[in-house]
Amino acid sequence: MREDIERVLIDEVVIEKRLDGMAAAIERDFPPGPLVVIILLKGALVFAADLLRRVARPIGIECLNVASYHGATTSCGKVDFLDRQFPEVRGRHVLLLDDILDTGRTLHAVIERLHEEGATAVRSAVLLAKDKPRAVTVSADYVGFEIGDEFVVGYGLDYLGRYRNLPFIGVLKAAVVARVGGS
Repeated sequence: MREDIERVLIDEVVIEKRLDGMAAAIERDFPPGPLVVIILLKGALVFAADLLRRVARPIGIECLNVASYHGATTSCGKVDFLDRQFPEVRGRHVLLLDDILDTGRTLHAVIERLHEEGATAVRSAVLLAKDKPRAVTVSADYVGFEIGDEFVVGYGLDYLGRYRNLPFIGVLKAAVVARVGGS
């Protein structure tokens, strides 16, 4: 898999150090007491596992399946909620975790839904935020790294289900996207 990577954008050591800072900010910003964490699957799993081990408070973990890329390298513009049942958030403080803030559609749609479902407060954390105009007005409360507008994989992010288990964030070679996308 490493031979498919054009370059490492953010290595494992840098990611770990940044997660320490994000966890400290989350601890500081949320009121004392339990916290409900909603993890957007599948991309945010690795990020969530490493971040949440650094948060020293009671947490309830829920997962939510949403889709917006549908196997492409760009968002299709439509956010689909794939679960039959939405997590119970009424009257709770919620931390929403996502892998990447790109067009903003996914984060915006999920935050809106969490408010509709009665969450007391919602804050969001993303591992990556692309430095580009968003399709909708939304920002994350906690951002691991801001990156350029390029397609990245690793540390939970995939291309057609591959590369999630790389321990770093890397830029996939264009030739690999063309080859793998055609298979």
